[in-house]
Amino acid sequence: MLSVQEAADILKVTPQQVRNLCREGKLRSERVGKSWIIDRGDLEEYCSSTSAGVAEDRLFYGLGIPKRTNKPIALSFFSGAMGMDIGLEQAGFQTLFASEIDNACRKTIVKNRPEIALVGDIRDFSPKSVREISGLSATDEIDLVVGGPPCQAFSTAGNRKGFEDERGNVFLSFIDMIIGLNPRYAVIENVRGLLSAPLKHRPHNQRGEGFPNLTVDELPGGALHEILNKLEAAGYALSFNLYNAANFGTPQQRERVVLICSRDGKRPPYLEPTNSEGGSFGLPKWKTFQEAVEGIGGNLECISFPEKRLKYYRLLKSGENWRNLPDELQREAMGKSYFSGGGKTGFLRRLHWDKPSPTLVTHPAMPATDLAHPEEDRPLSVQEYKRIQEFPDDWDIQGSILDKYKQIGNAVPVGLGLAIGKLIIKLLNGEKVQTFDGFSYSRYRNTSDKEWKMEFQATIKQFEKQKLLMPI
Repeated sequence: MLSVQEAADILKVTPQQVRNLCREGKLRSERVGKSWIIDRGDLEEYCSSTSAGVAEDRLFYGLGIPKRTNKPIALSFFSGAMGMDIGLEQAGFQTLFASEIDNACRKTIVKNRPEIALVGDIRDFSPKSVREISGLSATDEIDLVVGGPPCQAFSTAGNRKGFEDERGNVFLSFIDMIIGLNPRYAVIENVRGLLSAPLKHRPHNQRGEGFPNLTVDELPGGALHEILNKLEAAGYALSFNLYNAANFGTPQQRERVVLICSRDGKRPPYLEPTNSEGGSFGLPKWKTFQEAVEGIGGNLECISFPEKRLKYYRLLKSGENWRNLPDELQREAMGKSYFSGGGKTGFLRRLHWDKPSPTLVTHPAMPATDLAHPEEDRPLSVQEYKRIQEFPDDWDIQGSILDKYKQIGNAVPVGLGLAIGKLIIKLLNGEKVQTFDGFSYSRYRNTSDKEWKMEFQATIKQFEKQKLLMPI
């Protein structure tokens, strides 16, 4: 006979996962006092009887098939710490399935939502096996598939290799997964760089005289062009925009592209804002950092700034940065960075009490992206990060303190997930969606699907005119 811990070691899962398998009758066992014992033969039978392709992930990542409710169902990919999924739940969805390869994120998911079926790399699964893991038949309707594939391949801060990057390939796998699962709606979230990233990257020293002309795939926006073509060919109508999360109640200026795909062939409307800068359109003003952290209690968990930076922070007030230092200290504080280009507003940056937070990053004490408390001489705490991203206070982020910052910093703000969920619920129910003509969804121009398509066609014509593009 095996103890719960011994069974967990064999299956490479947590003891709690084994207890849930025993409690739900998925693993034959006997209750002894407050614990369980498992016959080794029954454990081996459980492993061998689980259907091929599903067994490993049920055991290593999840807890089996989740129980269905009467709520609309969502399948979540690249789930992270589940910021998007919390928002969808608040809107009325039930998440049956999650996928995530990061160990700390998986622990967070299991800790907070042990009932959700959880797998790793989506490239290891087919649409059929995802349905099986989620407890869905081949004919069960899926209301929503949602995911934010890794964004580094499209980030303006990276090499921008697009789909030639390994992470870009995962993006294409996700598009194929959406098409294979055939949900009523699909939502894809990503960084602004997706709007201008190529499908294939050609180094600049391999362009021009002596080299072949560029293809459409190599143009700025070629990656998104390919995504749209694949989804539209599968029968989906699409809309997208660049959304500032502050317009949806998040106390943070964070801009993300959100694509909404509809299987019914009708172009989906844009998200409905709940807040606006300065209270325009009769909406409440953006939420501030002070509102976000009001009433925060307990022991705050945070890292520290090095003493050489604290020397300058002690001279700065709420909302200030290195430019507010005395002239003679600015060069000393910035060193070689003083002579670099750009605004450099992230250096020695204190948050403003009465404004939303800047975009949270995965580490609040990196020199160029400091996120310091408005008054205290420290970076933002994990608890403040959670408030800014709108995670419930009792949402248990697992891992080391740097793991926690990274998970929360990478998350979709809960308010943005809620706005997405509310829109899809309205579309599922055939309810009217309010439009806001002229609303500034972000600080950038020409970021909606209509404007982007016109701009992409103009780019094609420009390259054709200059005879730099291969015939289409």
